[in-house]
Amino acid sequence: MITALRNMLHPMTTMILVPSQKAVVLNGTSEQIELARKIVHDLDRPQHAYRLTYTLIDMDGTRRIGEQRYTMVAMPSQRTQMKQGSRVPVVIAEGKNPSTFQITYLDVGMNFDITLTEVSGGLSLRTKVERSGIAEERSGVGPADPVVRQSLVEGTSIPTPDRPLIIGSFDIPDSTRHLDVQVSVEHVFAADTGEKSCHALSQTNILKANGRCDCGPLFRTSQRKV
Repeated sequence: MITALRNMLHPMTTMILVPSQKAVVLNGTSEQIELARKIVHDLDRPQHAYRLTYTLIDMDGTRRIGEQRYTMVAMPSQRTQMKQGSRVPVVIAEGKNPSTFQITYLDVGMNFDITLTEVSGGLSLRTKVERSGIAEERSGVGPADPVVRQSLVEGTSIPTPDRPLIIGSFDIPDSTRHLDVQVSVEHVFAADTGEKSCHALSQTNILKANGRCDCGPLFRTSQRKV
């Protein structure tokens, strides 16, 4: 937005970005300020946000015995990550005393890596869901070396808003149980995000000289007579 304003306005027009207030301070003629207002109006389009809920459903045969839900808000075409779990220390080199041990850490738990893209007629969701944990048995390589159990679902799906979609399923060894990975997508409105802006989820507020706006901070302007 700032780059477009600088390229389109007269070089004598000065501007300052105020990120904390999502505002731009302009100093220029009334014609330049009016042109800036038009540029902002044309470029400052609302961006849709989506709330994604991933549900891990624990099934025993056809009976649902439990579930875990993980929710995040994603913007189109932007990578979104979520992690929940623990960091497990593992000794990779031993010394003569414990203070000289070299230790690394393994991240175990749930890991989500998603990119949601708006395409013609719908949505495309690139998903990587990883579940890991420390097994009770040891590897046998060393007395302190753990065995890490891991399940992974990765791929692209075409979700429909407000309609849950199963994107993967894991069988649990030595049991009749399996784990379904389900995702649902819904639109997020401005009231849901806590944003106060002239446009829902707008990155920059509308230019409005010598006035106030009930829906959020303004562009601040000053005019220079020529």
